[in-house]
Amino acid sequence: MKKFIPIFAALLLAVSCGTPLQIDSGRALSSILMAGQAASISDAQIQAYVAQYVAALDAQSTVMPASSSYTRRLMNLVSGIKQVDGVPLNFKVYKQNEINAFACADGSVRVYTGMMDTMSDDELLGVIGHEIGHVALKHTKKEMRQAILTAAALQGLSSASRTMAVITDSQLGSLGQAIIGAQYSKSQESQADDYGYDFLVSAGKNPWAMAAAFEKLQSLSGSAAYSSAVTKLFSSHPDTAKRIERMSKRAAADGYKRP
Repeated sequence: MKKFIPIFAALLLAVSCGTPLQIDSGRALSSILMAGQAASISDAQIQAYVAQYVAALDAQSTVMPASSSYTRRLMNLVSGIKQVDGVPLNFKVYKQNEINAFACADGSVRVYTGMMDTMSDDELLGVIGHEIGHVALKHTKKEMRQAILTAAALQGLSSASRTMAVITDSQLGSLGQAIIGAQYSKSQESQADDYGYDFLVSAGKNPWAMAAAFEKLQSLSGSAAYSSAVTKLFSSHPDTAKRIERMSKRAAADGYKRP
């Protein structure tokens, strides 16, 4: 899902990641790539660029402190989740009424207070698992590479350069828009659904929460807090009912009772 957490997005970016930034024109990103070398961009390099974007987004967002009940709740939920596919995960809560969350290729997972107010613990964990799935299954790599090129963040840089290249406001804004606009296929969404389901099982949770989370998001689609990213998600995937049915049938077949 593109953002099913955004929302199952990165809830990506995952795909995605977050929202476009307003950023000083002097902001710089280090690079060792040329725009024409898109095929050679490694996972680590993509993670480095995304990490810069997320750091700026964190700085412009209201991040709940560690003492917050929201942060304590989230950290309790993910206490045993340290990394995915070798990438360390880091979790933060944004004070925002939108029903939204996202996970990114650099391991950043951000959850909005509006999402936490709406979801039960198991539903929230399923959403997070789905979005992390897009990262673990490498769905974000292709989307991130294209987003970086679309933003022209690498144009004119030497492939051997290790100097700091200034990225303009419009380029970082374009990067954010490209990330948000990333599209996952229905097959990828199904794979992420399954990852979220297994994620819940591995955490000792009832995987019925996957179906319940989808149902809740669908029922809230008309609310003011409902993220535009989620609206786009459901409009691009009209078979939401089938996804709910698929998760429900799998949980029943595995012997789990609906809470």
